[in-house]
Order: sequence, then structure tokens, then C-alpha cells
Amino acid sequence: MHNITLISTVHKETGKCNADELYKIIEKISPEVIFLEALDETYSKYENSLFLSFGAYHKKLEISAIQKYCFNTHFEYVPVLDIGLSDAFEKKYSVVCENSELQKLIDNFNSLASEYGFEFLNSVESIKLQEEMRMLESRLLNGSEVSKAANEDIDAYENSMIRNIYSYCKINQFITAIFLCGVAHRKSIIEKIEKYDVQEVNPSWIIFEN
Repeated sequence: MHNITLISTVHKETGKCNADELYKIIEKISPEVIFLEALDETYSKYENSLFLSFGAYHKKLEISAIQKYCFNTHFEYVPVLDIGLSDAFEKKYSVVCENSELQKLIDNFNSLASEYGFEFLNSVESIKLQEEMRMLESRLLNGSEVSKAANEDIDAYENSMIRNIYSYCKINQFITAIFLCGVAHRKSIIEKIEKYDVQEVNPSWIIFEN
């Protein structure tokens, strides 16, 4: 049986969203497999060697928490990205982030994340605030080519993660796993796994909530 818990995260530490707090969540679930929104090269063999030899923690919040978990537990680390985000994604945010209304929404979201940590990130309120930001972005971009290209890129980015998780499940046995993924993808990932065309394997998904 494949049980996978989706945990929404941020990639840099801020207040209660830090590696120690995420480690506590990971330790409580005690996964045999950790799927991470990351490319294979995100955590290089050299960086792993630095950690094992000198205790040098990774700058990415999730990997730092994973490193803490490895002190006491044997598990399989599985980065699930095939590709990073394209230039279209960066162009989109270089345009919309100049808007003062959107910046206020982002600042408010980040403030709540810092104050309440993963409890907030994994909440209904978090999804609602993310949707509010997405709706404003859509109005600002008004169906531009940059917007279309960025949305297609994000869709492919998310699909690659889900596809790789299911591919792993087809050829590997485990009971408990977690999937650490950025909070901006939370709503979309939940919707996609609910609709995913299951064939050879049908993992049981658990949505981590506050």
C-alpha cells in the first residue's frame, strides 16, 4: 500500500516556516520515502558530502529539514522534477509584481506564513489567499501571451511531478511517504491527484492540514 501525505511548504525560511518545524512534521509521519519539488541537481552529491562530513545544511528549507531527518532514520529521497520553470514564468512575475495591490497580498501572505508557519500553509485560508493572488494576476495580465505561456509552463511543471511520483510507485514498494511541494501549487496539485488517470497503481493520498 502506498500512502502519500502532501505537505505544502515554502522554499526559504521565514519565522515559524523553518527547517526545525518542518522536521517535526516529517518525524511525526516517519516516511520511508520523501518526494520533493526539486530537480535532481538541486541537492548534489557534493552538497550531501559537505553535510555528512561537516554538518553543512542546505539553503533550501525542505532539504535542510530532510537532512535533519536523516540523522535518525533511513529513507529514500526522490526529487520529482524533470524541468525547472521557463523564462515565461519569470516574465510573468516581473510584470505583475510591480503592482502595489498584489504586493500587499504577497506581503500579507508572507506575514501569516512567518507567524503561523506550516499550520497556515496547510490551511483552507492559505488556498483562498493564493487564489486571490492568482485572480488579480489574471486581471493584470488580461490573457496576454506571457500569461498563457506561463500557465502552460506551470501546468507541465506540476504534471511532471505527479507523473514521476506515480512512476516511482509502480516499481517501488513502501507504506508511508510524503510529498513536499511549494504552497503556490497546493490547490492545483490536490485537484490533479483527484482526477489523475490511475492505471497500474493507485496510491492513497493524505492532504496534510492544520
